[in-house]
Amino acid sequence: MSAQRVLPFDTLRIKEVRDLFADDYGNIYLYKNKDFSFTKYDSLGKQLGKLMFTVPFKVQGVQNPLSIALFSENAQEMKFVDQNLNEIQKLDFKQKFTYIKHAYAEDLQQVWLLDESTKRLLQYNFRNDTTINSYPFDASFDDLIDLLVFENKVYILTKNQFRVYNLKFEKLYETPVENAKRLRRENEFILVVSKNSIFKYIPEKELIKIFQDPDVQIVEKNSLAYFEIKGNKLYLYNFENSTDSKIDPVIESRKNDTEKTVEELMKEKSETPDVIKLLEEIQDLGF
Repeated sequence: MSAQRVLPFDTLRIKEVRDLFADDYGNIYLYKNKDFSFTKYDSLGKQLGKLMFTVPFKVQGVQNPLSIALFSENAQEMKFVDQNLNEIQKLDFKQKFTYIKHAYAEDLQQVWLLDESTKRLLQYNFRNDTTINSYPFDASFDDLIDLLVFENKVYILTKNQFRVYNLKFEKLYETPVENAKRLRRENEFILVVSKNSIFKYIPEKELIKIFQDPDVQIVEKNSLAYFEIKGNKLYLYNFENSTDSKIDPVIESRKNDTEKTVEELMKEKSETPDVIKLLEEIQDLGF
């Protein structure tokens, strides 16, 4: 496997990070549970924004960096922040619901809420403050880690299982997952992110492993690459070097290589195979 790159993030910033996110513009987001901080950096390690919370918040994802949703079970509220991590909207669930266990923002108008007290899944339009639908949810709330709703399917992640239901809560699929952390949607696919692996769900068929490194602290992906925190350093892998088995040890790049942005690194990786192919075709023609 060809050498991968160490992104320019010092040990102090990586240390004690609980979760890692990467958007498709090459920006990196780090969440620390120790001080409940959520910080955004560009691909060169420059800080672009920072949030400090007084209670834990769960980051839903950064696929839309213009509107990032964060939910706090402790505070019973959901926040939306912009690309600079400035708050643009806050939903206070205490004013309308009894106790929300999980919240998933479907878009900029609707959220799905798992109400623990009534044992129901609610589709709530926060723009006009109305509950659109309410579905009975008879599964256990105790070991739930994450919830996602997409195209009339409910995706549930527990401490050791991944489950899929329809809105009648008939189980469509179930499989064990170790060290599960969160769910995310990537176009029409649902991904399961665990401590050291990323899985893709093939609807009602199987959960396939698309990235794994048993020795890492955290893994993440965007549409361009995979990222991992390993030994308090942040590494980048492109898709060609992913594997369903253990990743080979990373070879650190030269110092000047770390000054390149994620976009430049991805461009280099995508252009190199085309040049090699062109040279081979020229040789085949006898030149």
